[in-house]
Amino acid sequence: SDPREDVLRRDFTINGLMMDAATGEVLDYVGGRADLERRVVRAIGDPDVRFREDHLRLVRGIRFAARLGFEIDSTTFEAMVRHHALILKVSAERVHEELTRILIEGGARRGFELLDASGMLADLLPEVAAMKGVGQPPQFHPEGDVWAHTLLLLAGLGRATPTLAWGALLHDVRSEEHT
Repeated sequence: SDPREDVLRRDFTINGLMMDAATGEVLDYVGGRADLERRVVRAIGDPDVRFREDHLRLVRGIRFAARLGFEIDSTTFEAMVRHHALILKVSAERVHEELTRILIEGGARRGFELLDASGMLADLLPEVAAMKGVGQPPQFHPEGDVWAHTLLLLAGLGRATPTLAWGALLHDVRSEEHT
């Protein structure tokens, strides 16, 4: 019943804006407007607390940054790095949905770069993280290793279907028995 209390329990400042239905006034208790203008994803309050409350917020923050082309506030990102392993406590279905959204909503390359930098890529998709440093014939792939090749492919996805996007991400994944 208290709009301010409701907002303070939300995840990121850009999701903390409300509108008073009676007056049309935008209520901003957490600096969401300023963060939208600065193009920043920032946790509301203490990011350690926000991520311990709902571990899926770790991936959601990355999805927002990737889709919107925003930066992640350094304090928020440092908390993501500290708590990256908490993502393994979230159901596979919820994580899959967020990863699919990263892949299809635009900004897939940036999203997977952030997943990698946070430590969550190795937690969630170790087969994809293992692409780093795997060489390719330079005459066919001058861009470098399999990871660089996959990032280039993700950069070109745009708003693909989920099947195409997952296929692009996983097209060079090799199982242990094939390496």
